[in-house]
Amino acid sequence: MVNEVNNPIPKRKRKEKSKLVPSLIVLFLFLFVSFSYYAYQIVYTANVDTKDQDTYVLIPTGATYKQALDSVEATGVIIDKLSLRFMAKLMDYDELVKPGRYKLENGWGNRQLLGVLRLGEQTPVKLTFNNIRLRSQLAAKLATELEAGETEIDSLLKDPAYLASLGFDTTTVVSMFIPNTYEVYWTTTAPELMARMKQEYDKFWTAERKAKAAKLGLTQQQVSTLASIVQAETIKNDEKPRVAGVYLNRLQKGMLLQADPTVVFAVGDFSIRRVLNVHLRHDSPYNTYRYKGLPPGPINMPHISSIDAVLNPEPHNYIYFCAKEDFSGYHSFAVTQAEHLANARRYQRALTERNILR
Repeated sequence: MVNEVNNPIPKRKRKEKSKLVPSLIVLFLFLFVSFSYYAYQIVYTANVDTKDQDTYVLIPTGATYKQALDSVEATGVIIDKLSLRFMAKLMDYDELVKPGRYKLENGWGNRQLLGVLRLGEQTPVKLTFNNIRLRSQLAAKLATELEAGETEIDSLLKDPAYLASLGFDTTTVVSMFIPNTYEVYWTTTAPELMARMKQEYDKFWTAERKAKAAKLGLTQQQVSTLASIVQAETIKNDEKPRVAGVYLNRLQKGMLLQADPTVVFAVGDFSIRRVLNVHLRHDSPYNTYRYKGLPPGPINMPHISSIDAVLNPEPHNYIYFCAKEDFSGYHSFAVTQAEHLANARRYQRALTERNILR
């Protein structure tokens, strides 16, 4: 029987094998370092370049994973879209899409960006409204700042039963919106917004303000209505208490308010600069040349300064006023009609002279 003898590995093959092992180790280390570096880049390296411009992404309610990422990329600030999508899968963003308005910060990495989106950490909207006359204007303004549509908001603003539950009606609801700056989320629904504004309204009407309104014999909404007239008459905050005093004096005497801005509102033509007799004949409860007392509701959204002017009127006996002839924006006040007519004639002469000079 012949014994089998293991043939030793030839020296040449042993040398080749000894050379291959270090090469494989080097290759493995190279691949490991490369992958680690790429992984680090995907996770931590800046992937958002806003070029120092405020950049926001809006992700609508019900948006899919693809729609959400498409919205982010559509901002034009993502440097490496492939790495963002790769990281989004790793972080299970496809299962955690949340609607909202998000500010994208310059220098964010994928992990920071997706972390904010996953948690739904929205950037609040600074909601500001002023210079509003009509309910429809209010709905349109709010719709530009929120996800809720104009139709949805307007439907609540003109729903008598819903407004009654808040203590308002379709003619007074504008007064519920106290002009200020409020922080809300873009995804705030129309009912949530209305509830928030009612909360802010109640907060504004402190016990002190309510007591002052009661002393004047006015409801809170009547104060807002009168404040809207005062605001339409003068842009000078320091003059508002005096103008408020004029109208309060007229109300107390049972006189017609005869406020030109209410006639403009009644006619509905806000381009009118001079109220004429044809306008004064317009039949509307807002025409204070025809109907005594306050109109049914505000003719604009009165500022806080106008509301407080009504609550803190200047005590005087004036019942007339007209624009000053120096075109300063202030007014001349009078106790008697004769004084008022003299003031008015001076203003008319100034108008005539100015037209001639032009």
